[in-house]
Amino acid sequence: MAGGATTPALALAAQRAGALAFAAGGYKNAQALAEHLAPLRSAGADFGVNLFLPRPGPLAPGDNAALLRYRLELLSEAERLGAPVPELPFAQDDPQVQDFWAEKLDLLLKDPVPLVSFTFGLAPGSVVAALHRAGSRVIASVTSVAEALAAVETGVDALVVQHSNAGGHSAAFLPPGPAAGAPSVIELVAAVRAAVELPLVAAGGIGDPATAKAALAAGAVAVQLGTALLRTEESGARALHKAALADPKYGTTAITRAFTGKRARALVNDFVRNHGSAPDAYPEVHLLTGPLRAAAAAAGDPEALNLWAGTAWQTAQAGPVNAVIEGFLCEL
Repeated sequence: MAGGATTPALALAAQRAGALAFAAGGYKNAQALAEHLAPLRSAGADFGVNLFLPRPGPLAPGDNAALLRYRLELLSEAERLGAPVPELPFAQDDPQVQDFWAEKLDLLLKDPVPLVSFTFGLAPGSVVAALHRAGSRVIASVTSVAEALAAVETGVDALVVQHSNAGGHSAAFLPPGPAAGAPSVIELVAAVRAAVELPLVAAGGIGDPATAKAALAAGAVAVQLGTALLRTEESGARALHKAALADPKYGTTAITRAFTGKRARALVNDFVRNHGSAPDAYPEVHLLTGPLRAAAAAAGDPEALNLWAGTAWQTAQAGPVNAVIEGFLCEL
């Protein structure tokens, strides 16, 4: 979970409890990623790192126009919070727009990790092959049968099958396919299992052991937890975020582009309600709203924060990570 939620302490605690830990590579440059990985490397057990795929080209002219309109919409919110709104445009080759992709890939090829996963698209087959030569296994994140079939062609070793019930960003990179309307991760895993032979990891809306067990029965070899770990002691999620997950005031989630320009599931707050016009422009919207979100956090205002949450958020528990992991493992 990028953005600070996945700390080295969380990953190491999950690892000690019997889970396969993944480090969050998103939003970090290579130096920050190397520092993030150092404790996991020292621990000596298998682990993985997730990277974001950058958008392959510039925004379309229509999206640029929509982005300019959205920036104007944000100005009143920024004034209320005392935050700046960055100027546009952002250069396509800006390292932040590329999420420091080239330097992080270079790091992982020179100093490999056991597993590398990708989100927001498919790494080219040449990149997958290079990681294989370096000694890493590679996982692609998919949200439909069509995406799974495309991922197989790149030579990856396994797939994370993410249902739209997941909290935070959707990994989708193709238009929705026939299985996109699957009512739960269980049905989605079953559809993908029927189409491909690669090992599958189920993700999205898995908040209790019963759902995890059903996903495994549907054909997954593992399940992935996100929101279930956000309230734990080792989580790096903001205190405001942790509190909101347990606050009955927040009674529903919605998929929104308001914070980043990419579809993501969050608790519904004022920002989600007021900014439904956000364009499909990631990471530009993310860069525009970053100062607003930082100011909201500093002011203790959860109504302007990205309160990422999957549909099973109400089952998320406070306390140590190992208690949550062990609660799942003892039931599987």
